[in-house]
Amino acid sequence: MNYFEAIILAIVEGLTEYLPISSTAHMGFTAALMGMEESEYLKMFQVSIQFGAILSIVVLYWRKFFDLKNLNLYLKLAIAVIPALVLGKLFDDKIEAVLGNQIAISAVLVLGGVILLFVDKWFKNPTITDEKQIPIKKALIIGFWQCLAMMPGTSRSAASIIGGLTQGLDRKAAAEFSFFLAVPTMLAVTVYSIFVKTWGEGTAQAQKGYEMIMASNENIIVFIIGNVVAFVVAMIAVKTFISVLTKYGFKFWGWYRIIIGIFLLVFFWNQQ
Repeated sequence: MNYFEAIILAIVEGLTEYLPISSTAHMGFTAALMGMEESEYLKMFQVSIQFGAILSIVVLYWRKFFDLKNLNLYLKLAIAVIPALVLGKLFDDKIEAVLGNQIAISAVLVLGGVILLFVDKWFKNPTITDEKQIPIKKALIIGFWQCLAMMPGTSRSAASIIGGLTQGLDRKAAAEFSFFLAVPTMLAVTVYSIFVKTWGEGTAQAQKGYEMIMASNENIIVFIIGNVVAFVVAMIAVKTFISVLTKYGFKFWGWYRIIIGIFLLVFFWNQQ
């Protein structure tokens, strides 16, 4: 992987990680469009640059994350992340199998886009406008909604935000809690993929990907550049998304998913 490819993938990760359009799908499509061969090295890079995206949320919302007077936030996040940890472990192999099916992921993009067209009509009377008002039970339910994103192309952000709306949160509160929940969720996925899965029993391919990243100074530099770019772009994307979502709702993102999904369906169908 050269510097240009790393920067492009990191930009895509930063732009899409917290938007309701599926970062996994977009990075997979981007790599395919650039002619990059699917490999353990590429998978490991895509997972590792999530660290930069995670850090962007911690920096943007540092007052909330480091507010020791608001220990309830940590409790809510710890409970809300449990469903993803348990189900993610149980269905890890099945998720991996779907990741290479670009046509299926494109179809999920379109289907998710259709759903987003109607979300604003379904949830019109929110009762919760701030994270501190979210009961632990509702946080757990949002955590279960987040698990829908285990189907590649679904979007973790969309699933958890919609989950928040079903529990009475307004758009801004739902989006922000989705961002907060992303930190322990993505951190767990990153740690599991790079350390546990890499060095655990029966994961020789993952270990090979990790060793390739660490094999040379150039690969390490590519890794660092990817995380820095993902961090900067994610910060910009989050601020923009909150503004657009608060003013205009989900319809824009729904049409985007439908259009890009149809384009990619045609593209990958013709590649067969």
